[in-house]
Amino acid sequence: MTGSETGPSPRLLIVGPPGAGKGTQATQIAETLGVPAISTGDIFRANVRDETELGVKVKTIMDAGDYVPDSLTNELVSDRLDQGDAAQGFLLDGYPRTLQQVGFLDDYLSAKGQALEAVILLVADRDEIVERLRKRALDQGRSDDTEDAIRHRQDVYLRETAPLLESYRSRGLVVEVDGLGSIEQVAERIDAALTERGFRSTAAAS
Repeated sequence: MTGSETGPSPRLLIVGPPGAGKGTQATQIAETLGVPAISTGDIFRANVRDETELGVKVKTIMDAGDYVPDSLTNELVSDRLDQGDAAQGFLLDGYPRTLQQVGFLDDYLSAKGQALEAVILLVADRDEIVERLRKRALDQGRSDDTEDAIRHRQDVYLRETAPLLESYRSRGLVVEVDGLGSIEQVAERIDAALTERGFRSTAAAS
């Protein structure tokens, strides 16, 4: 069983700055709730690899060095959400990224009588994140990953996510979680926050 008997279905989105361990937490949350973690990067790669009709379009655009447009991204994501394993819930990672995509997702779910139930926002001190990524770059010998480059990615993240978070905050969907600490510590905070919202792990529900 996914979610609680009377609680909301686990249709969630996770957002967090580069270096906050979002991907790791997304996998863990999805396993805990018994729903698929759906990453746009994974969707793109899978379609390109399998040479689907949509994948061919994506590859042509990416090979040209262009951004995949909202319309095609929406089509890829809705195609993934139509698959059986997402019928009882999902955790989105990397989508939506624009207000147009937010609107599309709202309409897509509304047509199914569904809605996004919560947006997990990993919050982390910018300077600590920069220091963590800088140390990792040095440990991995990536001298090109400078502090300026890391700070630029943080700026891009903040600029891109601000309108989305404002939209979701106005609906009371944003659940802020401290993203600093060990993987286990952050996972425990997320689990506590989701439990407070009425979501239960598959282990707890069985």
